[in-house]
Amino acid sequence: MIFTGYVFPDAPSISPYLEEPRTGPTSRFCASLAARLRCYVVAGYPERLPPHEVHKAQIQSDDGSGNTKEVDKVGANAAALYGPDGEFVGDYRKTNLYTTDMTWARAGTGFITFHLPPPLNVVSLAICMDLNVQPPAMWDLTLGPYEIAEYCIAQKTNLLVLLNAWLDSKSSPDEDTDWQTINYWATRLRPLWAKVAKEDAKAEADGHASSSEEGRKPGEELVVVVCNRCGEENGITFAGSSSLFSLTRGAGRPKLLYCMGRREEGLEVWTYPSQASQNGTV
Repeated sequence: MIFTGYVFPDAPSISPYLEEPRTGPTSRFCASLAARLRCYVVAGYPERLPPHEVHKAQIQSDDGSGNTKEVDKVGANAAALYGPDGEFVGDYRKTNLYTTDMTWARAGTGFITFHLPPPLNVVSLAICMDLNVQPPAMWDLTLGPYEIAEYCIAQKTNLLVLLNAWLDSKSSPDEDTDWQTINYWATRLRPLWAKVAKEDAKAEADGHASSSEEGRKPGEELVVVVCNRCGEENGITFAGSSSLFSLTRGAGRPKLLYCMGRREEGLEVWTYPSQASQNGTV
């Protein structure tokens, strides 16, 4: 949420900053910038729900008592995508909510993919906690689930954009880059770069891939852009360290192409050639 900040304790505190889809300040900014630069622009914002979607919900209390409390779901942690003519392309609501979201935001209904002209092609969009599993599911390094990664495999995604407000890991705080956080992001995308079991590779070669492995094949590259917030808000420190990854199924390891510092605020232009020898600027 680029203009409003992120750390809001409840619905009343964020309500003055909720924006209407397509007409709010973030949407107008994206449309104007996209038209001026002749490019695609995506940004996060707190969406105001229409009256028929506003509702009350029970969430876990944060006082450690194990009790629940009632909250008002008045908005959504959303993102808007605009194209080179300044036209609206699509929007998305965060699917896997973080604790901060749960006090005011309604969850989206699933991840989203856009089919854009080359060199972008198939672009999937997610927000921060979407990298993690949807509660109450538990995550395991071997078994997963790897929800967003498996989704990208099924969609044959070429570019995954993650709009994050990821907290600083507090690991090696004197380091300019939050390497623990960057490694965590790569780990949560493991199916996109891990070695493929021989039986799975043979099944795919024979055209008999399982449903979880359909789509992106071993050896195919996917580019991941992680745009992460830096700085502090209400005592919360964010990890910064925005990154560009090249992930190839079956490679056995992720490839970090570029990253920013954990305290670095600014604009980066990263140009990366695709496998088809086309140059794409992200």
